[in-house]
Amino acid sequence: MTFIEPGSEQDDDRARHDPPPTGPGAPEEPEDGSGRPEGRAGSGAGSSDEAPAPDGGAGGGAALGAEGDDGARQRFVLHKPDGEPVRTGRNLPLAIASGVALGALVLLSIYPFSAGFVAITAAATLICLRELNRGLDAKGGRLAVWPLALGGAAMQVCAYFGGAEWLVGATALTAIAALSWRLRDGAEGYVRDAGANLLTLLYVPFLLGTWQLLIATPGDGQERLIAFILVTISSDIGGYFAGILMGRHKMAPVISPNKTWEGFGGSVLACMLAGGLTVALMLDGPVWAGAVLGVAVVLAATVGDLIESLLKRDLGLKDMGRFMPGHGGLLDRVDSLLIAGPVAWVVLTLLVP
Repeated sequence: MTFIEPGSEQDDDRARHDPPPTGPGAPEEPEDGSGRPEGRAGSGAGSSDEAPAPDGGAGGGAALGAEGDDGARQRFVLHKPDGEPVRTGRNLPLAIASGVALGALVLLSIYPFSAGFVAITAAATLICLRELNRGLDAKGGRLAVWPLALGGAAMQVCAYFGGAEWLVGATALTAIAALSWRLRDGAEGYVRDAGANLLTLLYVPFLLGTWQLLIATPGDGQERLIAFILVTISSDIGGYFAGILMGRHKMAPVISPNKTWEGFGGSVLACMLAGGLTVALMLDGPVWAGAVLGVAVVLAATVGDLIESLLKRDLGLKDMGRFMPGHGGLLDRVDSLLIAGPVAWVVLTLLVP
């Protein structure tokens, strides 16, 4: 649930598919003619090096530039130190406002009653399920929507009140229900649909359930969840600035063309710093454990971002949905945290008992 992420994989896709703006307010193309920024800080925690989305203006720093021949559309514009505008198609002020609103909603659900967070992850399960079903349906896949929806919501309740054992049990029962639901449609495409159902089950409600394991930890569960979120957000921020200032060497050009190793390095440093501070100040744990948490989270979040990127590529989607203005779908926003959640739970359970 990365709340204020400067860019995302959806921005890569927009830059690939949308024609560049023209006219007096349009930015100049880079010398190689690619029209692509060199660094990105996006949806994967710590793995993204893209910057937010400007479509016009001139000079360094942030500015408001006109887009199009009539200059009617105004957008927030960022520029690299050399004056080159950073273009990803994102409306930064709108994205920030949406992220802040979502973050406030999560905080209100955590305090004063942590059980309220169950409603947040249950709702997120339903929204993400809808987004995945939309993409799979366009490819001919069929999800067992009702078993996944009901079982996925129940998994959140089980994780909070019963712990890991109940989460595993609820996941197994939901898998059986989803596979059985699909039997009525016959043998054709069964293996394809069974795989899609099991992927959806594990990718969304099961991984979201690990967030409930964090917050349900006796004594300091709320602080553990917040520490996990802060470390992941720090990864995005570190990758954002490192990618803009130093991003040159592509990290995964086939999967996500604008990720750079420099941005990844910035994410690692930011995560280690945030992990050390949050674990020491919020959980009374050793600084070194926080640094380990930071490294583990940034690696997991990088993988999470790449996984969701490939899902969208395979489904032929630019965005998984339109849930959040300026952000795209909810899956576009929580991709890194889905994978980082169980990793953070394991690290904190082992190192900060």
